[in-house]
Amino acid sequence: MHIDWKKQEIVFKIVYFGPGLGGKTTNLEYIHSKINPALRSELISFKTKQDRTLYFDFLEIGLAPINGKKPRFHLYTIPGQAQYGFGRKLVIGGVDVIVFVADSQKARMKENVDSLYDLEEKLRLHHRSLANTPWLMQYNKRDLPHIAGIDALQDRLNSMRVPFIEAVATEGIGVFDTLKQAIRLALLQTDQKKS
Repeated sequence: MHIDWKKQEIVFKIVYFGPGLGGKTTNLEYIHSKINPALRSELISFKTKQDRTLYFDFLEIGLAPINGKKPRFHLYTIPGQAQYGFGRKLVIGGVDVIVFVADSQKARMKENVDSLYDLEEKLRLHHRSLANTPWLMQYNKRDLPHIAGIDALQDRLNSMRVPFIEAVATEGIGVFDTLKQAIRLALLQTDQKKS
């Protein structure tokens, strides 16, 4: 988090991470479509030769000011495919909260695990790890056939037992519950810095 002194805002960075085609972009597009346009920026897509990052920010007027500053949240999602590793490394820098969007389909378990390992590697490049970074898990695509049970997903992907939310991002189910949990984790950091 950082403070924008000019705007008198405290800014939090939330990154949606996970395997390719797991639902990260769908989450961000849904959130963006439902937030009052007067309180959010446009949805921006950064494209390089082979990389694409989505980004937008919004002002949360429903929250009390923090030390007199209005809370603003920057939301990012980045490609899950392994060839886009450089972009993922850049975006993960300075992250306050990570939302790991896992694909619930049994056939995608290996991609979920690989992406989780990749996330740990990217955090290490910034002298961090999942053990000391606030994060939560979203189990997406719960409406599809051939999905893994929650216990199986928890055993394979969530050994740290961070909070998890079930979702169907294409229908908006669980999307705002996930965002609210991410915001809660971000705000907890301001409480810890005060003490």
